[in-house]
Amino acid sequence: MATMFTPHPNLSDEVNANIVQSEIEGGVSLGDLPPSTVLEIQTQHHRYTAVFLGESQALISGHPEYCPEPVLVAIAGSTWGGSMLKLRYIGRGMHLEFCHPEYRTPIVTSRIQEVRESSRANSGTQRSSQPMPAESTPAPSMLARGTFTKPS
Repeated sequence: MATMFTPHPNLSDEVNANIVQSEIEGGVSLGDLPPSTVLEIQTQHHRYTAVFLGESQALISGHPEYCPEPVLVAIAGSTWGGSMLKLRYIGRGMHLEFCHPEYRTPIVTSRIQEVRESSRANSGTQRSSQPMPAESTPAPSMLARGTFTKPS
């Protein structure tokens, strides 16, 4: 049986609600991904492809200005639009934040609508994509529980 989230007493109601919402909507914890995993990240405005290389490193493409071709970036994590960052996590309903080698400040995307694992190879051939399930469904090990620890 799953443990229910207990709000942290030192965090605001808004922050606790965001944490709960990210657990419900699901996403991907980068620490659970093997290198070479290909993710398709659909935001409100763009579709990104990220080839995870390990740690926080990825080759990302899909934005006409920042990454029209694959570029090596460090994925910081996801935000709810403010300064609080869920580290090394790509979550639905959140904004992806990554550090681009040519920009001084992090790039923050529009709201993430979907995260899918793709079996697409670097050659450009594409097989089926599978959506990352929300936590309420039976989940593979890469399903997002994020970096927040639920108090016992």
